[in-house]
Amino acid sequence: MKGRLRIVVMVMILLMSSIITARAQYNREYFFWVGRQQMMESQFTEAIRTLNVLLRFDEDAYEGYFLRGIAKYNLDDLLGADADFSIAIEKNPVFTTAYTYRAITRSRLGNYDDALADFREAIDLRPDLPNPYFSRGVTRLLNQQFKEAISDFDNFIRYEKKVSDAYLNRGVCYLYLKDTVQAYKDFDLAIRTNRENPNSYNRRGVLYMQQRRYKEAEQDFDKAIECDSTLPISFFNRALVYNDTKRPTQSLADLDRVIALDSTSSITYFNRAIIRTNIGDYNRALEDYNKVAEYSPDNVLVYYNRAILYSHLGEIRKAAADYTKAIDLYPDFANAYLGRSQLRRLLHDNIGARRDRETAERKIAEYKSRLSDSTYSIYADTTQRFDRLLSFDSKMAGSSFERITTRHNTDNKMTLLPLFRFTLMQRDSVDAEQSTHRFHSQRAADFIAKSGNRLLQISRLECNISPDSLIAMHRAYRQKAQATTDEDWMSLFSLAITESLIKQYTNAVNTYSLAIERNPSNPFIYLNRAATRAEMIDFISSIDNAYQRISIEKDPASRLHNSHTRTYNYDEAISDLNKAIKLHSGFAYAYYNRANLLALSDRLPEAFDDYTKAIELNPTFAEAYYNRGLIQIYMKDTRKGCLDISKAGELGIAEAYDVLRMYADK
Repeated sequence: MKGRLRIVVMVMILLMSSIITARAQYNREYFFWVGRQQMMESQFTEAIRTLNVLLRFDEDAYEGYFLRGIAKYNLDDLLGADADFSIAIEKNPVFTTAYTYRAITRSRLGNYDDALADFREAIDLRPDLPNPYFSRGVTRLLNQQFKEAISDFDNFIRYEKKVSDAYLNRGVCYLYLKDTVQAYKDFDLAIRTNRENPNSYNRRGVLYMQQRRYKEAEQDFDKAIECDSTLPISFFNRALVYNDTKRPTQSLADLDRVIALDSTSSITYFNRAIIRTNIGDYNRALEDYNKVAEYSPDNVLVYYNRAILYSHLGEIRKAAADYTKAIDLYPDFANAYLGRSQLRRLLHDNIGARRDRETAERKIAEYKSRLSDSTYSIYADTTQRFDRLLSFDSKMAGSSFERITTRHNTDNKMTLLPLFRFTLMQRDSVDAEQSTHRFHSQRAADFIAKSGNRLLQISRLECNISPDSLIAMHRAYRQKAQATTDEDWMSLFSLAITESLIKQYTNAVNTYSLAIERNPSNPFIYLNRAATRAEMIDFISSIDNAYQRISIEKDPASRLHNSHTRTYNYDEAISDLNKAIKLHSGFAYAYYNRANLLALSDRLPEAFDDYTKAIELNPTFAEAYYNRGLIQIYMKDTRKGCLDISKAGELGIAEAYDVLRMYADK
């Protein structure tokens, strides 16, 4: 569906251009034109920034909200897209296309009831438009309303007879209704309509394969690969055919191709491991099982099968450990108890072996007694073998034996954006872009002006001055500070900044303390001393291999990540920020920084409050929206968290869209 939305974007933009040009003023027309061009070139983030400018000029430009919604959709910011389409509809209640696109967005969010209501509105407004029927058909298919979906695809096909996906989707509906005759007819129609669409061949080929018509299935998969040699599922499906027709070498070659195209495909490694085991290639099969365990650590089958493989290799203790892991993941797994029982006997643990066998026999008896009880239908037969290949459609997920976390990557975490502080920076284009929505404090501006230092500014970015230049600056500031009077605290402040930048944290804290003694009522010195104290803690913890950052794994259910049990105390830094806020209660950066440190101290509700205060002081504080969003996701309020992160993306935080993609289809 997302691909279809991308295709329609250019058409919609071109259609809307005539409407906009006819009644736009010069500035309005210019920003629409730039935004359209950027979207046509898939520069969606840039388009959002351009449309933001337009909407500041004209808050009633419903077309602008609509276009921005499309841009957000294509960045996987589904909640943000929903919000923009809603505004467009509010400002123009007969905007048919906005209803359609909001419905598509809500369908991807799994909000099928509201999506169907939007499709109904769109079709009531314009019953002659075919696209809403197609999109509603897809939504009904996803919602398992197969008969209603067939009706929608019928209506679409009355208007558009040359769209192969309509026949393909209708065929899938018939397949779910167990009408394989109609499914074959629609798959054939899809292929005749577009002989270059690999999905149609794959669908028909899978149906042939399920009916053991392997020759026809192989021909369809060959054709799918001919149409698109970069589509992993075609090679995967053909590998299953080769395996079922006793051609393991060719099957392995196709699975190799799948892994070359997708190196993290757990199900492909799993299947390749089974085939390698069957032909006696045990060491390479073990490598494949290790990959599955790495990418999908909750997959019970990999531990069970790897235990059998370890047994063949004589690694008895490793095999027993894998059986134990399988039992931990699925306590009713009778075969795992039986396997571990045999190994414990070899390890002379007769008591453990007898206990495992008794447990297995009890599980088997319980299973057999419940065969007639539908409430236990979710349990697989725990006495069967589990060395058969899995189809791509199973995705190795969802059942008791196939609990797996797909796309697992512990290195891909989301971290808080860093602290703001007064620092020395070359005013380059990057910083100019970052400062579009910066908070303005006249008191801070006067402070920077008074310093007379053209490099002094407030930023969260890494210093962009070369190390050699920093050392030279530090030397000059130190000489100046040594020659100062007791009233000259600004020289000490500048010296402390350079000491912090070259990681002389202890010296920097001491120098800031001297500056505070000379000017105890200046909030900005406290702000910087707090930032330096926090950086010193992070630096020390990194040396101790426990670099403490708040981070949230891609899996929304996972917990706050700390790589080491040791904790570090930010109380002194927080105390400095308390003082800064007392001296300058309207300084948004102080609340933002304190929120970061409270979050690192696991005081999340307080951190949330401080981010909120920072946003109240600066409604366009992108970093505060982003970090508050992460905090809310960790506190299990994922929807509100994503809304905040969506706002951060709208305000220019590029990292926001990486986060939103993680949650787009959850």
